[in-house]
Amino acid sequence: RAKGALALEHVVPNEELRARLRQGLVHTVVLLDERSADLELPKRDSTLLLALGTLCREARGARICFLKGGYEAFSSACSELCTKPAAPTGLSLPLSASSAPGSADSGCSSCGTPLYDQGGPVEILPFLYLGSAYHASRKDMLDALGITALINVSANCPNHFEGHYQYKSIPVEDNHKADISSWFNEAIDFIDSVKNDGGRVFVHCQAGISRSATICLAYLMRTNRVKLDEAFEFVKQRRSIISPNFSFMGQLLQFESQVLAPNCSAEAGSPAMSVLDRGASTTTVFNFPVSIPVHTSSSALSYLQSPITTSPSC
Repeated sequence: RAKGALALEHVVPNEELRARLRQGLVHTVVLLDERSADLELPKRDSTLLLALGTLCREARGARICFLKGGYEAFSSACSELCTKPAAPTGLSLPLSASSAPGSADSGCSSCGTPLYDQGGPVEILPFLYLGSAYHASRKDMLDALGITALINVSANCPNHFEGHYQYKSIPVEDNHKADISSWFNEAIDFIDSVKNDGGRVFVHCQAGISRSATICLAYLMRTNRVKLDEAFEFVKQRRSIISPNFSFMGQLLQFESQVLAPNCSAEAGSPAMSVLDRGASTTTVFNFPVSIPVHTSSSALSYLQSPITTSPSC
């Protein structure tokens, strides 16, 4: 587990709601995942508990509630209150895609082009670019940027120009079960290899929001030895819609603890280094049809407007 925790911005992306939480203007927050039956069962470093810890520290005077059985139990018992007929694919923490400024559904152009496909690949570093599968299909865009290699962080997106560019495939899905961290070192080594040869790498997934952004964050964290929050803000300034899923954020936090560990040697002379500027509340378990208080901790939480939502596949 990382020594730190998720920043509140990663748990509650809505700025107005964050302010209400911190000011103690929210009475209750409901935290849930897909199907957990007990708050004690998740691992210490699970994203569910990381989010819980963040909310406990950041909110003021709010009652924290855990929905026992998660979305599956709730949708089965109260289907008329659900906007989605089945359990979401990923971790169903109370973060709505519509409220997240970095979600793929946060806007479309008048011509119907999804926000994540608008424009072109964005430069993270002079040799590292981030974007969507659509951008990866545009040879004119890739050539204009001097791209020589691509990292395809998906199991389904095709490699369109294998005769023209070097490809690295990372076949992971955008869900809470995917182990993207096992690919971090391999992806980082690939990027460095291309950079050392004078090339440029374009990292993409389907939408350029979750999986590919996670790889870019891991690269910045290790090569610059910076915290996740610093890397996240750096990338978000360049591609504002990035939003790794909660599981990926948890894996990045674990990676942060490895990268910043005292016995972890810094990457020597990284040329990118200069680029990065460096009240009591009650937790309750809701078990249909009754609620059971199970834990008391210091700090607070909030009531999230739509806890039964999910982010799009990215």
